[in-house]
Amino acid sequence: MAVDVIECVGTEAFQAVWPVMRQLRSTISEDQFLARVKAAQGQGYRLFAAFQEGRPIGAIGWRIVDDLASGRSLYIDDLVADEAARGTGVGRSLMDFARAHAARLGCTQLRLNSGFQRKGAHAFYEAIGLPQRGYAYGEAVPFGA
Repeated sequence: MAVDVIECVGTEAFQAVWPVMRQLRSTISEDQFLARVKAAQGQGYRLFAAFQEGRPIGAIGWRIVDDLASGRSLYIDDLVADEAARGTGVGRSLMDFARAHAARLGCTQLRLNSGFQRKGAHAFYEAIGLPQRGYAYGEAVPFGA
């Protein structure tokens, strides 16, 4: 599938990709999405959208992380293909784009976490050769605690 992958910069670009991102981040509002993207940018987050015929059909967001466990990694926070475009290669195109960036940026790892409920995503990751390497744990922190 031929897609144009373009970095989203600024509120208008974030709003343009929101219809696709809300398929992944369905528990937050558009206003929360905009605020979170802007906050995450302060930590190096970058958001890219795949466009076909001027319409966003996928998105990927990542940060470069340096840590003791993995060294320099491209950590994918968000990866989503529009429901109508799933199975057409847009997810693979976005992952290939991320892999190329990781190599150019000197990363030794490409990493992501995925919720247990995202069975379709897990099948996709396995199909593109991304091995499962562990578990992720977390809990909510009470505000003001």
